[in-house]
Amino acid sequence: MTRKSPLVVLSGFLISILIIAAGCVERKLTINTNPTGAVVLLNDEEIGVSPVTVSFKWYGDYNVTLRKAGCQTLQTHRNLKAPLHDYFPFDFIVGVLYPFQVVDSYEWSFDLQPQKEISRQELIEAAEQMKSQ
Repeated sequence: MTRKSPLVVLSGFLISILIIAAGCVERKLTINTNPTGAVVLLNDEEIGVSPVTVSFKWYGDYNVTLRKAGCQTLQTHRNLKAPLHDYFPFDFIVGVLYPFQVVDSYEWSFDLQPQKEISRQELIEAAEQMKSQ
C-alpha cells in the first residue's frame, strides 16, 4: 500500500475546503408601485403583490404586468443587464473561487395611473366606430 505525502493530503484538503466554502451569487429583484398593492406578473407568472422581492436566475428582458383595482393595467418590459462578474472567466472566479457571497440587488419602480372612467356617450361612439369598420 502506497502512502501519500503530507503535502498531497494537505493540498487535497485545502482544495476541498475551498470548493465547499466557495461563494455564490444571489440575485434579487424588488418591484415597487405607486400606489402599492398591485399584483405583479413577471413573464406572465404572478410573483406577488407590490412591494415584492424575488430571486432570479438570468439577466435579460422581462415582461412586467401590474394590475390594481381602480388603476389602469400596466404592461411593459424592462431589461436586466448582466454585471461583469456574470461573464467568463469572472463568473467562475466569483462563483467558485471567491470565498464570499455576492448579492446583486435591483429595484424597479412604476407609477400606476388611475382607471379612466368612460362615459356612456364615449362608449356608444366607440361601438359605432367599431361597427363601421
